[in-house]
Amino acid sequence: MAKLHITWVKSGIGYADDQKRTLKALGLRRLNQHVSHNDTASIRGMINKVKHLVKVEEES
Repeated sequence: MAKLHITWVKSGIGYADDQKRTLKALGLRRLNQHVSHNDTASIRGMINKVKHLVKVEEES
């Protein structure tokens, strides 16, 4: 299964609480931290919700 590398690049201050909770659900705790997840529909949905705050790279 393909992997996604997600990096938190912009602060969540000033954005809705559900977007901040989505960052935590992705496992991101601090700015510039990166995590890896399997490429699933639920992860893609979370990324889509906070796409303005994160950078996503696909690993083949």
